[in-house]
Order: sequence, then C-alpha cells, then structure tokens
Amino acid sequence: MAAFPVPGSRRRIRRTHVIAAGCAMALCTTVAAPAAADGGATTTKPTIVLVHGAFADASNWNGVVERLERRGYTVIAPANPLRGLYNDSAYIASVLDSIKGPIVLVGHSYGGALISSAAAGNPRVKSLVYVSALMPDVGESGMSLAARFPSELDTATKSVPYRADGISGTDLYLKPDRLRQVFAADLPESTTRVLAVTQRPAATTAFSEKAKVAAWKHIPSWFLVAKQDKTINPDQERFQAKRAGSHTVEINSSHVAMISHPEAVTDLVLQSATAPDVRPALAATGSTHDARAKTALTGIAAASLIAGAGAFLLGRRLRRPAP
Repeated sequence: MAAFPVPGSRRRIRRTHVIAAGCAMALCTTVAAPAAADGGATTTKPTIVLVHGAFADASNWNGVVERLERRGYTVIAPANPLRGLYNDSAYIASVLDSIKGPIVLVGHSYGGALISSAAAGNPRVKSLVYVSALMPDVGESGMSLAARFPSELDTATKSVPYRADGISGTDLYLKPDRLRQVFAADLPESTTRVLAVTQRPAATTAFSEKAKVAAWKHIPSWFLVAKQDKTINPDQERFQAKRAGSHTVEINSSHVAMISHPEAVTDLVLQSATAPDVRPALAATGSTHDARAKTALTGIAAASLIAGAGAFLLGRRLRRPAP
C-alpha cells in the first residue's frame, strides 16, 4: 500500500522546496550578473561621431554621413580645431559630453589620435573606429610613429607661421602640387584641386604632443588600413591595429578612404555599432580583466556555498521524522 505523507510532512516538504528554489535563484543571479556586466548587444542605436584629421574638414565625411543616416543613425561630425593633441582632444571630449546614450567614435588620420584621448574614461563610448589613422600609445606622438614608419608626408608639407590672440606657432599645409599624389591619389584631379584650396592647416603641436592616455586599451576598436596610403605608412596602420587587437580590414585606397570608398568605411562603422560590447583583454589592461574574473569567481563560490547550505537543510528536513 502506498504511504501518504501526513499534513505536517507536506508543510515541511513545501518549505524545503522554497529553500531549494531560493538557492537555485541565488546561484543563477550570482553567476549571471558578471556576464551582464561585461556587456551584450545594445538595443539602442548609438550616436556616430566622425572626427576628421589634418588638412581637412568635416565635409570629408559627407558620403559616410549620408549612408549612416539612411540606416537610421544619428550622426555628428564636429569641426576639429587642429591646434594640438591636448587642446583638440579636450574639445572632442566636450562634444561627447553633450550626447546622451551610447557612442561610436570614428577618427580619420590625426583624428585617430584624438579619439584615443577623448574617449578615455567615458563609459558611453562603446567602440572606436580608426580610418587610415594615428593610434598612439601612451608616450607616443604622430612624429615618433612616423619616425618608425616613414611616409611621403614630409615631402608634401610646408610650414607657415601664425599669430592669434598673442599666441604664435607654426601651421603645416599640404603643398597644392603634391596633395593629390600623397593625400588623395584615387580621387579625380578636379576634386583634389578643391581640397588643396580649402584645406585646413594643423599646428605642429598636433603631431609633436605625446599621448597621455590610450582609450583603445579599454574600448573595442576597428581599423581600416588603406593599402595605397602615402600620408601614413600602411605598415604603421597594420602595426597599430595588431597591437590594439582591432577588428581590421584592408582596402585599396589612398589616405582619404572615407571620400573614395565611403561604402567600405560605412560598413566598418556599422560593424562596430552593432557588435556586442565586449571589452578587449589586452596585456596592458590585465588588472581590469583580472578584477572582473575574480569578481565572477567570487560570485560563483558564494552561489555554490548558498546552494550547498540549501541542500544540507533540505536533507536534514527530509530525514526528520514526522510528528
């Protein structure tokens, strides 16, 4: 004959079921929390911020802006002051402060050095995109990188002194007769003539000031290498991308890939905008990575302890004789 539990026994079994369920929930919550903290695919479209480089202005991004807006993204292409790494990155950081929600930060050429500094400490920047760009580490400058990876840029610039509000310095321009060959060889000559006339010079401090931070060590990055670049050596671009662990593509382009190949640049930006927010685990950021790992292990250990205690109580209650 089957044995039926007495009412008191049923109450104890219900209580032990509640305890076991609570332990299971604690285990799941504790283990899942670090995974959620490490990020996942965002459901909000980020704002795309496009930062131009030296000798250029924000209109160089026109083809990319049009494509991103057709896909429903909010896009901002601020004017880069081109007065020096410290001044310009502080300005771009202030632009980022005015934006709500997640941000994808894109830099071309010298603009790459700016986004590496401007994004530091900003948790809303989900990814960095470098388009034939500078990507200095702490203590490096555009000049020090160019010394390791020479290009034709030195043969194409001219220096012009300037004065403004009691401050004097030196601006760098591209020589009009060299601009197309070194800067934009895959654009029509009629276009490069306009670029030569409308170019914006960069102060020499843009290339001489050394980076104080390198946000790409903490933020996922994407890199477009322009294989026909004569302004920044493509080997320098490959070196930077490999060092940062960037998602990298290479295309047959001059330095101004966003003008001559706007679709390829847009595709790379979209990849970064839709990718899960998983932070890189570079050697230089080992302490942060290790801290997250320790937190996860601590949570698992705590959950295991809770679950073990629940199982112990469950066993004791089941063994206890009914009154």
